[in-house]
Amino acid sequence: MKKIAVLGSTGSIGTQTLDIVSKNQDLQVVGLAAGSNIKMLEEQIRIFQPRLAAVGDEEKAKELKERVKDTKCRVTGGMEGLLELAAMEESDILVTAIVGMIGIRPTIEGIKAGKDIALANKETLVTAGHIIMPLAKEYGVRILPVDSEHSAIFQSLNGENPDTVSKLLITASGGPFRGKKTEDLQNIRVEDALKHPNWAMGQKITIDSATLVNKGLEVMEAKWLFGVDLDRIQVVVQPQSVIHSMVEFTDGSIIAQLGTPDMRLPIQYALYGGERKFLGGERLDFAKLGSITFEEPDMETFKGLPLAMDASRAGGSMPTVFNAANEKAVALFLQRKIGFLDIYRIIEEAMGEHEVIADPAAEDILQIEQEVYNRIESRW
Repeated sequence: MKKIAVLGSTGSIGTQTLDIVSKNQDLQVVGLAAGSNIKMLEEQIRIFQPRLAAVGDEEKAKELKERVKDTKCRVTGGMEGLLELAAMEESDILVTAIVGMIGIRPTIEGIKAGKDIALANKETLVTAGHIIMPLAKEYGVRILPVDSEHSAIFQSLNGENPDTVSKLLITASGGPFRGKKTEDLQNIRVEDALKHPNWAMGQKITIDSATLVNKGLEVMEAKWLFGVDLDRIQVVVQPQSVIHSMVEFTDGSIIAQLGTPDMRLPIQYALYGGERKFLGGERLDFAKLGSITFEEPDMETFKGLPLAMDASRAGGSMPTVFNAANEKAVALFLQRKIGFLDIYRIIEEAMGEHEVIADPAAEDILQIEQEVYNRIESRW
C-alpha cells in the first residue's frame, strides 16, 4: 500500500490525483491540504478519510476543524500546517500540486523527511532548483515529474543512459492564439485566453499557455530535472497535443511519448514511480488523427518563452523575478485590470530593474517574490 499526501488537493491536479487513488486499491490518502476551499476539502476528507488535513488560510482551518469534528481527521492551519503535512510520518510520497512559490518550503520539508516528491509545482524548481535538486540527492529521494511534458521526457529516458542524451524536445500546443501576431492580441479578453484548444487546466496555467510563459517555465524546470543546459533544450509547437515531448540521443535516435491529452496519465506514472498500471479512458486513434504537424514557436509575438530563457541564463534570483512578475501580471489580467500584452511589459520591467543575487536561499527567494509583488501593485 502506497500512502500519499497531497498539497493542493482541491485544484485541477489534486482532484485528478484523488480520482486515480479512488480507482486503485493499493493507493491510500493519508494527508490533504488546500488553500481556502474548505467545502471541497471537507468532501474529500469524508471520502478519503485522511489522518491529517491542512488549510493555508488559518481562519478557514478553524472553520474546517469544526465541520469535520465528527471524523478522525486532525486539521491544522497556516504554513506550519502545510509543513507538518509535507513531513508527516505516515506518507510515502508527497504530491506538490499547490500553485505558486508557497510550495517551496513544504517541498523542502518533505525532502528532508525522506518523501519522494511527485512534482506538479513548477515554481519550486524554476526559482529554487539549485536548492531542491542537491537536497533530493543528499536525502536519497526521487523528484518525479507530473507535468505532461516532463513526464514524457521521464518516460522516454526510462532505461536509457543519461550520458547519451543529445537534446530534449519539449512540445507546445501553441495555445489559443497560435498563428496570431502582436497586433491581433491588443484587445484580447480574459474569456478568449481561457479557451485552450486541447487541455482542461486551471486559470493561471491556461493564461501561461496563451503567453508561452508556461513553456518557458517548463524549459527552466527541465534544466534542473534532467541536468541539461538550455542550449540542449528545444521547444517545438505540436498543435494536436499528441506528442507530449521527446528525447534525442547521441546516435540520432528520438524517443517520444504519445497519448491523448489526459493529465491522469503523468500523475499516475509519478505516483507509481515509473511503473505502468491500467488507466481507463480514450485511446489514441492514429487513423482518426490523420496527421501530426510541427512548427517553430513564434518568439517575437509570444515573449513569454524568450523572457524565461533570458531569466534562466541570468540565473540566481532572476528566475524568481520572472516568475513572481508573471504571477502578479496574470492575476491582474484575470481581474481585468490590465491587457493581455501588459503581462509581457510587467515581466520585462521587473527583470530590467533587478540586481541578481547569485545563490539565493529559500528566504531570499520568498523575500524577492514579495518585493516584486509590492512594486507591481504600486504601479498597476
